[in-house]
Amino acid sequence: MEIGIIGLPQSGKTTLFHALAGAEKATAAYSAGRLEIHTATTNVPDERVDILSKMFNPRKTIYAKVTYADIAGLDKGITKKGLPGPFVNQLGQMDAFVHVLRAFPDPLGGNPIDPAGDLAILDTEFLLNDLGAVERRYEKILESISKGAKDKDLALKEKALFEKLKAWLEAEKPLRDLDLTPDEMQLTRGYGFLSLKPMLIVINCADEGAPPEVPYPHQHSAVVALRGRLEREIAELAPEDAPLFMEEYGITELSRSKVIRLSYDLLGLQSFFTVGEDEVRAWTILRGATAVEAAGAIHTDLAKGFIRAEVTAYHDLVELGSLKEAQHKGKFRLEGKEYVVHDGDIVHIRHSG
Repeated sequence: MEIGIIGLPQSGKTTLFHALAGAEKATAAYSAGRLEIHTATTNVPDERVDILSKMFNPRKTIYAKVTYADIAGLDKGITKKGLPGPFVNQLGQMDAFVHVLRAFPDPLGGNPIDPAGDLAILDTEFLLNDLGAVERRYEKILESISKGAKDKDLALKEKALFEKLKAWLEAEKPLRDLDLTPDEMQLTRGYGFLSLKPMLIVINCADEGAPPEVPYPHQHSAVVALRGRLEREIAELAPEDAPLFMEEYGITELSRSKVIRLSYDLLGLQSFFTVGEDEVRAWTILRGATAVEAAGAIHTDLAKGFIRAEVTAYHDLVELGSLKEAQHKGKFRLEGKEYVVHDGDIVHIRHSG
């Protein structure tokens, strides 16, 4: 899962990228045409992992992870030129976006603070880009049907879907607000529609003062404010120095942690845990995943040889203090392949081979 960080020039998106990367600096850079993309994989803060690690004192503690990509490619002439092709190609590969809005004085002194206006600029470009892609595909579907499509039923389903997408976009509404069935979502895969992807709006504020209100009443979206420059400075401090810096600026919790958690949640992800003396680990799965899918997240061989899943709820384990006590109190269950794993489940897979 990869999340693209986007924003207009001088929005501070690269500053946010470094703040999210934190002290880990697990970064890489690669080129895509004229674009240079920097990526960073960072831990998802989760106090449950910390608590489980204290309980089991394992040799290794491993958190769930999120990968961010800082994608360059926008300039001030976007409203006249439209989105550049290489930029669109990279955006289409992302699973979600973090859109950074400038809410601090322009360092170049030329542009007023207008986060809502900046948001509308890129949202409009996403809509127009998707509408163009939908119209082109719709014409091809009609042509295929007129020539006797090999799979007529599939072609007719696509025709109905793209008529729905076209009407929605023409009404200037992002596709993430359109309720699509699982089958319809499956048919959209491969097109990389930009307005369909989850969106986290980050209002990048000045070091002092209250953040402006930026309403964003859309599905699969969230809004958070942070002070990007300060967050980056704190992220790059030694762990023992960070609390003093935070106290000086009245920061009780790093917004960086909130952004990462919201990113994870917007992707429809959740964590289950495996525990033991060797390792305490958070594993990432989609909400609604089954026990056999969770087994596959650990290793494909576990899914192939799946017999049963031993499951204990996180809160039961913590309350009772041990897996042995959870079993004694009847909080330890054996579940089959179709069991839907809940966020925070402690899971051990029984398997053959």
